[in-house]
This record gives sequence, structure tokens and C-alpha cells, in this order.
Amino acid sequence: MLRQQDVGHRVVVRRIVGVRNNRPLYTDALGELVEITETDLTLATAKGPLRVPLDEIHRAKRVPPRRRPNAADVIALELAANEAWPAPVQDHLGGWLLRAADGWTGRGNSALPIGDPDRPLEAAIDAVERWYVEHGLRPLINTPLPLATPVGASLDARGWSARPLTLVQTAPLRAIVDAVPPRAKVQLAHAPSDDWLAIAAGRKGGLPAAARHILTAVRQLRFAHVYDENGRLLAIARGTVTGEGQWLCLALIEVVPEAQRGGLAQQVIAALARWASEAGATRAFLQVEERNTAANALYSKLGFTTHHSYLTREAPLP
Repeated sequence: MLRQQDVGHRVVVRRIVGVRNNRPLYTDALGELVEITETDLTLATAKGPLRVPLDEIHRAKRVPPRRRPNAADVIALELAANEAWPAPVQDHLGGWLLRAADGWTGRGNSALPIGDPDRPLEAAIDAVERWYVEHGLRPLINTPLPLATPVGASLDARGWSARPLTLVQTAPLRAIVDAVPPRAKVQLAHAPSDDWLAIAAGRKGGLPAAARHILTAVRQLRFAHVYDENGRLLAIARGTVTGEGQWLCLALIEVVPEAQRGGLAQQVIAALARWASEAGATRAFLQVEERNTAANALYSKLGFTTHHSYLTREAPLP
């Protein structure tokens, strides 16, 4: 249990919030410990102050202080992510990347402003706008934060809008493997099955030729499949090892509606983590919208924390 000397430190608190089928239900809260009294404690969380009665606490502990990644860390992870999700058309504007994939996904059709564009910032944004118009696409720029804050300020002045905030989360592979004992038979294949592609198409709104390039044009990759006893595909995921072999990138983690809440998402993630560990990788990363609370809760249980975030910025429509 926490003590007075823990006040002012980051802590995680697991609390009991109810009972279902005679089993307690838990939720976790992370924040700075503000106060402990004889009856409760108060945390300063990302969503504001949270008071937790002591009799609801299952366990609580201090966690290491959050380390903000430096610019080099953010750039290295963004390049690993680009390698894991390779747009078929890529160009360079100095150190910036320009990517096009028939409009399939924001990641595949956005500029990535890392490094020096070899020209003034406003001229660089002008060049990005021309490039995307020439490729028949609405200009998009992914702005990793806080690295691309100056770019974001210039886009604000131009009236660019922003899609919901995306979190880039990371976790040690060992933590994932330890957290999820294998309970389902997960098949890892070098290529996706037709059923796998059908589920992915349903989630992403179709699969043009550029999408198939993105999905398969990586040297080290596996497609996870979980079938039921009747041969019906219940869960999928895609894993790639990139970033000089250090990173497992997890994407397209999907469970059909009738099989959700059965732990299958954890099973496909853990199976890919074991494969990546055997391939020499040490850490995993994924990208998830901040507003996707269910997914974020799952990833938190597996040891994922936010490395950095980004906004996908959209140019005003003509």
C-alpha cells in the first residue's frame, strides 16, 4: 500500500468497481499521488483529480517517472513505422517523406515532416500541397508531437483541420509474453488468407492494390489467424519486424463481434510477440486513437505506454 512518502510520485492504483458472477471487477488509474487520508487517496490523472476510497483499492504501487523521448527517439520510431506500413509511392522533400497509396489509410497517404526539408517551412508546406494535388489526393501531414509543433502552428494558420489524436504506444516484448499465457491456437502465416483480407477490408473500407502492397511489402512479417472448431476466422492481426530488427509493429488487430471479450486480441498480440522475440526484436509498438478507450485499456494491461503522439492534419477542401 502507498504511504505518505509516496505523495508527489506517479502511482498506479487498481480498484474494485463491482462484482460480476461472484468475481470482482477491476479498473486501473494512473496519476500523481496528491494526498492520502485515513479514508481515501487523491490522484491527479490526465482526466483530472480522482478520489479513491481506500477500501476499494486492491493494490497500488509507485511507477517510474515518465521519460519524454528525445527527437532522435521519435524520428527512429516514426521511420520504423514507415518501414512497417510502406506506401507504394514515396518521395523525399529533404528529410521529409511524401507518401501515397491510392488514399488507403492516413498513414499511407500523408507527409511525414521529420528532419530538414531543405527549404523554409512555408515553402515546404507549399511543396507538400502541390505534390498531393498532382497525385490526386487531399494533402495530409502527420505531425509527431512535440517534434513537429512548429509545423502544426503553420498548418493552423493555413486553416488545416486535424483528425483525432493518435497515440504511439510501446511495450517490452517480454512483458507482453509474460502477461498472456497461450490459451488459443494462433496460426502465423507469411501471407494473409482470403478471410483475413475480408475482415481487414471490412475494417478499412476495401483493399485496393496499394493496400495489398502496404500489407505485404515488408521482409519480416506474419499474419495471425484464430479459427473456431468450424473453421471460421474469429481474430486477426498483422506483425512486422522493422527498425533494424528491434521493433515489432502491431496493426489490424481485429476480433469479429461475436467473439469479442474472449481474450482473442491478447492471444494474437502475444503470439506475434513470441515470434518477434525469436526473430531478435525486443520491443513492440502500435498506433491507437486516444479516444479508443477499450483498446487503450487492453494495451495498458499488456504493458503498453505512450511513447509520443501525432495528429493527422488535413488541408482545407478546395
